[in-house]
Amino acid sequence: MGQLFTLHGLLALVVGYLLGSVPFGLLLTRAAGAGDLREIGSGNIGATNVLRTGRKDLAAATLLLDALKGTLAVMMVYDASLRLGGDVPNALNYSHIAGFGALLGHAFPVWLRFQGGKGVSTFMGVLIGMYWVAAAWFGVVWLGVAAATRYSSLAALSATAGVVLFYLITGWTGLPYILAMAVVIFLKHHENIRRLRAGRESKIGAQS
Repeated sequence: MGQLFTLHGLLALVVGYLLGSVPFGLLLTRAAGAGDLREIGSGNIGATNVLRTGRKDLAAATLLLDALKGTLAVMMVYDASLRLGGDVPNALNYSHIAGFGALLGHAFPVWLRFQGGKGVSTFMGVLIGMYWVAAAWFGVVWLGVAAATRYSSLAALSATAGVVLFYLITGWTGLPYILAMAVVIFLKHHENIRRLRAGRESKIGAQS
């Protein structure tokens, strides 16, 4: 993780951050005349809150675009690093830094006074760029927990923890960044965790 503090590492972080900070949920709902997303439901800019506008199409588009910006950050930096003469290990490392930057950008966008989303969709997109098998594992765990409990937040947290465990077991490159992203996601879900412990968390399909 030492490369994070090099010039190229910081550049990769900034590129990822700028891509990740594009608030697609807010932009799409505004363009569709659905109002200011920050004044609806939880005030979050992610797909779950977009769904509370009643626009499933906008929620699906937000989910897809929030994931794609994470994938794009990883792949763009990986490709640029190789084109500029870097070797594969360094390119992978810089691409992981960019993925971490994308998650930070989504969670703490400077344009919205650092009040962003919880990062789950973007994390999924980053995983697709880093190692698609880990992304598939995330999806399997999310679906399993969501089906069993109907808690979207618990499914997201379980899937995130499952990816950390996956990287620990397989020894796949990028574990420090996976851990850092998992910390961000858990911090952004602190209110959900509190509601889960109190038995007050909304279930999938329930009115908020």
